[in-house]
Amino acid sequence: MTEWFPLRAEVADVLREGGLDPATVERVVRRALDEDLALGPDVTTIATVPDGARTTGDIVPRSPGVLAGVPVAAAVFAIVGGDDVELALQAADGMAARPHTPVLSVTGATRSLLTAERTALNLIGHLSGVATLTRRWVDAVSGTSAAIRDTRKTIPGMRVLEKYAVRCGGGENHRMALGDAALVKDNHVSAAGGITAAVEAVRAHAPTIALEVECDTLEQVREAIEAGVQLVLLDNFSLEDTRAAVEMVQGSRVRLEASGGLTLERAREVAGTGVDYLAVGALTHSAPVLDLGFDLRD
Repeated sequence: MTEWFPLRAEVADVLREGGLDPATVERVVRRALDEDLALGPDVTTIATVPDGARTTGDIVPRSPGVLAGVPVAAAVFAIVGGDDVELALQAADGMAARPHTPVLSVTGATRSLLTAERTALNLIGHLSGVATLTRRWVDAVSGTSAAIRDTRKTIPGMRVLEKYAVRCGGGENHRMALGDAALVKDNHVSAAGGITAAVEAVRAHAPTIALEVECDTLEQVREAIEAGVQLVLLDNFSLEDTRAAVEMVQGSRVRLEASGGLTLERAREVAGTGVDYLAVGALTHSAPVLDLGFDLRD
């Protein structure tokens, strides 16, 4: 296995400023690099690039979108090339990706840059795709009271970065894992013997944890409210039933989250019912990659 350089302090600082844990990013990057070189060194680069050659390259968007992962891409080059690599971040996450305008420039050993290229592009392309799709959803409900939230439908090992990309696109994060909030779903209701019993069980086990209940019918919404729940997920509700649920919670502290069957085309209509959130799994599990390339300068 290749020995990579430690993450440089200057890159760690940028990641931290954006709300990312540098150690988490480093683990993701190292795992991705190890995968690329699992069967040996980069034979193409070693064969075609003279030892000692140096150059500068730029990560450049090929299409418009929203950036996420610029410092993550920088981390890839830094871990591969160490202090020998000079980094110049030309854009910040959350900014517009403008075709033909570099977002990251790197100078160093050509072999190091080409070894890091694909891993860096995979990460920034995926994260920018998540941010770009999130922004489209946020724009679709602009002017309503609803916020766009993600789910746990994430690529294994990528959740922290994907949820960061959602924030870059203007969305909000739902729970990060299974232990920071409780979400009572139909299987939990079945196991506990009903919504009220499930809520009471969660409250007895973790009295202060945030608690949400998934409901399939208006009757279940009513039961959840009576059980003292303050966040209800409306699963695949019709617009008519969504409006009825909104009326049921008027004047209370109960908040509603619409989920299931949501599309960009329907987003504004659903948001217009008065729900507080739209939960969109597609932000992370179906976001198209934003097209970016890595170009060496002549």
